[in-house]
Amino acid sequence: MKNQTLKFYCLTFLLLGGLMLFAYQSNAQQAQPNRRPNIPKTWVDAEMEELEVPLADPLASPKHISAADYYQIPELKIYKSYPIYAPGKEPPGYLEWLKKQEPQIIFDAGKLKTEADWIKAGEIVFHASRGTAEVTAEHESRNPNWYEKSGTLLTKDGRYPYAQYVVSEKGKVEYGGFSCALCHTRVMPDGTVLKGAQGTIADDRESAWLLEHEAKVDMEGVRNSLRRFYAAPWVKPDPQANLEQLSLADIIGIGYAIPPGVISRQGTALDLPARVPDLIGIKDRKYLDATGLQLHRGAVDIMRYAALNQGMDQLASFNGFIPRGKDFKTLPDLSNQIRYSDEQLYALAMYLYSLKPPPNPNKFDALAQRGQKVFQSQACAGCHTPPLYTNNKLTPVDGFRVPPEHKKKYDILPMSIGTDPRLALTTRRGTGYYKVPSLKGVWYRGPFEHNGSVATLEDWFDPKRLKDDYVPTGFRGYGIKTRAVKGHEFGLELSAEDKRALIAFLKTL
Repeated sequence: MKNQTLKFYCLTFLLLGGLMLFAYQSNAQQAQPNRRPNIPKTWVDAEMEELEVPLADPLASPKHISAADYYQIPELKIYKSYPIYAPGKEPPGYLEWLKKQEPQIIFDAGKLKTEADWIKAGEIVFHASRGTAEVTAEHESRNPNWYEKSGTLLTKDGRYPYAQYVVSEKGKVEYGGFSCALCHTRVMPDGTVLKGAQGTIADDRESAWLLEHEAKVDMEGVRNSLRRFYAAPWVKPDPQANLEQLSLADIIGIGYAIPPGVISRQGTALDLPARVPDLIGIKDRKYLDATGLQLHRGAVDIMRYAALNQGMDQLASFNGFIPRGKDFKTLPDLSNQIRYSDEQLYALAMYLYSLKPPPNPNKFDALAQRGQKVFQSQACAGCHTPPLYTNNKLTPVDGFRVPPEHKKKYDILPMSIGTDPRLALTTRRGTGYYKVPSLKGVWYRGPFEHNGSVATLEDWFDPKRLKDDYVPTGFRGYGIKTRAVKGHEFGLELSAEDKRALIAFLKTL
């Protein structure tokens, strides 16, 4: 009897102990998400020096401003923003209603308690923009011709999802277009929005329209802006030397020649735009930018990439050339610049890491299964390795000699695929390499190649693109009727049936 009583007490003790332990663990797990994450410092001098792959001319590799200077720059205040509608689509009295709204700062890191909170706040940062111009009845966003001439796609309810109206002062509505969302918002064929994807904004065409309709254009101001965005004076011969000779009509024509999904972003060239990168799945990418300019090893590198691409790269010295500098030589007044806070950048990184592709309508049917076999038999996986469908390596362009130290420090394929090397050799983003892109999500992306020369996968596998009389279906270039889209000749000699199967497979990824 005593033994049974002892067993009873022992079992009761163990049961109660187990319940207490379970309760403790449950409470700890519930409390864990409410702990403030360890926010890394965006700008650390020693780490910034090792952040980027050197430029093709290593002497011109950017020397970024110091952390002391960086943290002097005022932080961006993120105000509540509102949708932009195309003319005829907005609610009656919308602009007057906006003028009555009180300004609201909507990013407050102190209120973020859970991972979900940080992701939601990151979406706010993704759309955040400081106002660039007061919106009046004459503003381009209220002009139907602006939309028609640019060809920018709108949502099915008539919204322009790439920018927002910002109210930072009651009674004043501003156009806010300098944000991550500007380039990385895609309107799908059914009018729905895919955030983080290769965007469908026709930004260069919109800028061309503004110049075309400006009452009086300050040509020296325009040329200074072009120098700030594109000049690479260390490259000999200077590929941007013609900026001084371009007429206003030429500059406008170059802008109109750049299609949606491609952009002449800062650090490229006016006539050498780059395909807008897809940010969905960025967590698995080892290099950022088409030229593999920046290393990506974790969230802090995303934070740095966002900071640089929202203006900090123009404060760097490229062998003495400072894009935003006074006379391109001396740093401007940093108190007049704007930067994201570390908390804002961390939230943005968490949001970008959370992005998922949309449901894929393409089925893995018999044709796609045959295409998978073609993919395997053609050794496509050597570069586009499953499951990421990239090996996350860099491939040198023609004309670039790989430095011996790069072979130890970076992931480099010992081969060139022969595509146009100019973006990788003659621009501020030119490392001498292109990164091997992932094939995941090609079904919703396009145009393709590093500069968006072809509109579809079918065009990419058309051997006619190698000929000089080819008419590119994507970016062609101002004043150019035909040109070859050379390089990456893999798969061009497949039979029509195998190509169709291969493309069917690729669209399932």
